[in-house]
Amino acid sequence: MNIIDRYILRELVKIFSLGAMVLTAVLFLDKILFLTEMIINKNVSLINVMKMLVYISPAFLVITIPMGVLVGTLITFSHFSADSEIVAMKATGISFPRMLRPVLFLSLGAYFFTNIVMIYALPWGNQSFRDLVFKILKSSAGYEINEGVFNNEYGNMVLHVMEKDPQSQVMKGIFISDANAENEQRIITAKEGMLLSDKETQDMVLQLTDGTIHVMEKEAQEYRLLSFDKYNLVIDIPDPTRKGGKLMKGNREMSISELLKKIETLKEDGHEYNVERVELHKKFSIPFTCLLLGFIGAPLGIKTARAGRSGGFAVSLVVILFYYVCLITGESLGGAGKVHPLLAVWMPNIFIAAIGGYLVRKTSRETPFVFFEWLVDSVVEVFQKLKKTLFKEKEFRV
Repeated sequence: MNIIDRYILRELVKIFSLGAMVLTAVLFLDKILFLTEMIINKNVSLINVMKMLVYISPAFLVITIPMGVLVGTLITFSHFSADSEIVAMKATGISFPRMLRPVLFLSLGAYFFTNIVMIYALPWGNQSFRDLVFKILKSSAGYEINEGVFNNEYGNMVLHVMEKDPQSQVMKGIFISDANAENEQRIITAKEGMLLSDKETQDMVLQLTDGTIHVMEKEAQEYRLLSFDKYNLVIDIPDPTRKGGKLMKGNREMSISELLKKIETLKEDGHEYNVERVELHKKFSIPFTCLLLGFIGAPLGIKTARAGRSGGFAVSLVVILFYYVCLITGESLGGAGKVHPLLAVWMPNIFIAAIGGYLVRKTSRETPFVFFEWLVDSVVEVFQKLKKTLFKEKEFRV
């Protein structure tokens, strides 16, 4: 690697790192409301909040790393073109394809890192996040009982509460129909009650005060009436993804081997497994995007030189939006069985590869690509108008 390669790579890594961090921070903002609610309403500790941020970061990184490659190459080459460095390099005999060698190094590094995150870190992070949230909700009595309605989300138990104090959470006029026992039906009434949690066993407990229990045995046809001053009733935590006391893994929480095993099981049982095949192919197709987006960013960056870094960023967002719209559409069609899962997931990459090859070829030959130039100019023009409008509004308010 010569001096020019190191110089280009250094600039690429700087912009890539900054772009990936900014994009990751933007995605984290989407979780701020949820985390704030957990802190305020569920009294979640700062340590658990930090754990949740760590657990959800792989899901963001598999998106922001490919995006960072595109942003890094596009803005870097836009800067080179604006400062006439592209012209200077060509004057010394360095062709445009030769300039792409550092882009390949960056793309390969991003590809291997995204592969590790996608295959190992993402399933671990998703499952750990779900486990932690469930544990927090359970230990902080997070599952509330609503007043004035029949709450039937607790297994074979139905609860009705006449009144509930929003401050103390004390409930009054409690009626419970409990059919959890195999051979008996219980009707429980209580004057007051409160939902608590046992931090050791992580069980949800409804502490009842001053009530009666009507027990009807199904087989013996017997009836018993019991009175109590205080009675603790353990409540099942509703979670459709939980089986045998452990959270079941969704497709995104599974490793490649687990997905293959699930596909084989579904296939043997005669069930559809298109969704699982789509998820399996995504584990390979999304990291592969890193190898393609860099070769789109470089030629587009040269064409957006006059728009500056902000214009280049706007073009990057349009390309990213196009890719993910194609991916989501393909994922939906593939999961529904309307398109083969392999084609559904890899089609966006095929589009990106075709566009990238076309742009690199045109830029190497220094021939115009009319449609893409018009598209880039349109995006930049819209972005510039939007920026001017926003700045004018700010000045007016000041």
